[in-house]
Amino acid sequence: MTSSSTTPLPKFRLNLTSPLIGAAFLMATSAIGPGFLTQTTVFTDKFRASFAFAILLSIVVDIGVQLNIWRIVAVSRMRGQDIANAVLPGLGVFITVLIVMGGLAFNIGNLAGTGLALNVLFGLPEAWGAVISCGVALVIFASKEIGRAMDRLATALGFLMIALVLFMVIITQPPLGEVAVKSVLPDNYMILMMPMITLIGGVVGGYTSFSGAHRLLDAGISGVENVKKVSDSATLGILIAGFMRTILFLAVLGVVTQGVVLDKSNPMATAFESAAGRFGLYAFGVVLWSAAITSVVGNAYTSVSFLRSIWKTADRYNSYTIMGFIVLSTAVFIAVGRPVAVMVLVGTLNGIVLPVILASILAAARNKKIIGADYHHPTWLIAFGIAAVLITAFAAIVALPALLTMWK
Repeated sequence: MTSSSTTPLPKFRLNLTSPLIGAAFLMATSAIGPGFLTQTTVFTDKFRASFAFAILLSIVVDIGVQLNIWRIVAVSRMRGQDIANAVLPGLGVFITVLIVMGGLAFNIGNLAGTGLALNVLFGLPEAWGAVISCGVALVIFASKEIGRAMDRLATALGFLMIALVLFMVIITQPPLGEVAVKSVLPDNYMILMMPMITLIGGVVGGYTSFSGAHRLLDAGISGVENVKKVSDSATLGILIAGFMRTILFLAVLGVVTQGVVLDKSNPMATAFESAAGRFGLYAFGVVLWSAAITSVVGNAYTSVSFLRSIWKTADRYNSYTIMGFIVLSTAVFIAVGRPVAVMVLVGTLNGIVLPVILASILAAARNKKIIGADYHHPTWLIAFGIAAVLITAFAAIVALPALLTMWK
């Protein structure tokens, strides 16, 4: 009989092909799009080391928001729009309309990002770059195992982006001591509220909150028995996105503190090229394409997942509907470019989605008909969620007058 002292312990294995890891990277890379890269670069240039405070605080809030949404989706075994409809009939349909409108407009921007990236890397016209990237995305959704194909794309390109930006951090040598101090004691707390809210909306606003949660639901990872796994995956997704934002911030900070003036038309390209010359420009192209194509994939998948409850054709022919969504986004970009006014409109409306849908999630959190009798949602998460609703609702109210003025 073998003694317990000689029994080998099970080896820890990080399974990068697990849907739990894939969902985390899908959520993170869906958030890390061209807008994410540009916002981070511009805010770093403007607020310098103090921007670290906004990043740190936004990560904390993002984790609270994400845990609320992913856990309720998991235990209810319902998609976000179905939860909203269960709380208030018709609310899920309203949210679906905003999500799909916003998703279409943002995908036009994502495809523009792929076109710019391939122009930088190979000199291709941006329209051709978008068409080629559209083809790559279509191959993913033509796969017999769409979930696994998405997971692998998001994970591989996520690691690639992180590696390239980390290399830029090493080259630029940012003032880490100053960053550590300013992450707690920034120059001005109040002036950082606007960028902080923007960061929160960019990571967990609109469709991105549900990309990973819906992926796990489709993979069959749901129910009370999987709450811990789902929570770990949600937290990992936010930490990946937060880490990417942090290292991009550090890389750009190392450049601007040396007195480099960034080109407003393409600030991130300026920063990377100033730091590492031609290689830096190519690194920018690879990071931009990776961010844009994963956002195209995550955006299309999640936007159509909202349609599946109200349009049976989308549910029956899910992969074809997603492919049609991507083709439509590409066609609009080629035909009319990036419709700036429309993107601003739906971007603002998409920002309003977060407080509305998060409020419906919180309302469902203690409704036993939705979450079942065996699950108790933590009070501290509800408190986190209420704070996020108030913050994002305030931001939406502040943005609304500007929106109405623009469309007079």
